[in-house]
Amino acid sequence: MDTFWAVIAGLIPSIGVGLLFWLAMRKIIRADRNERAALEREMHAAPVAVEGNADANSSAR
Repeated sequence: MDTFWAVIAGLIPSIGVGLLFWLAMRKIIRADRNERAALEREMHAAPVAVEGNADANSSAR
């Protein structure tokens, strides 16, 4: 039984570090995905705003 607890005590730190790494990578990947989605939405919305401003500027001249 002592061997069992020694093995468990040896595995817990590795599992903990692996879990922290997985959580950090998950957070990074989700943040990247959300940023790319926001940039995509912004790029699709930008041409409408730019065209609207260009028309207003050209008619003012």
